[in-house]
Amino acid sequence: MAAKKTTFRTTLFRYPGPGRWTFARVPEDRAPPATHAWGRTPVTATVDGQSWDTSVWRDKEHGTLLPVPKRLLGGKGDSDVVSVELRPRDA
Repeated sequence: MAAKKTTFRTTLFRYPGPGRWTFARVPEDRAPPATHAWGRTPVTATVDGQSWDTSVWRDKEHGTLLPVPKRLLGGKGDSDVVSVELRPRDA
């Protein structure tokens, strides 16, 4: 069975604290179900046309989060809008 993909537009944000990671919030109606410990789900993510394998996970304060590597941000950062496609890898 093929993994169901979902697409949406969302705003990037810098997570407060160590590392200052940049994330894309996944709307709850588009979030894949958690399939691993700590609410994690392996996905193939595409942000503005650039794809990589990663995981989304649940954060009690911020909802479902997709980490976006610095190397893929280009000139984008906090508060910029991006197009996202997620395809679960273990569905």
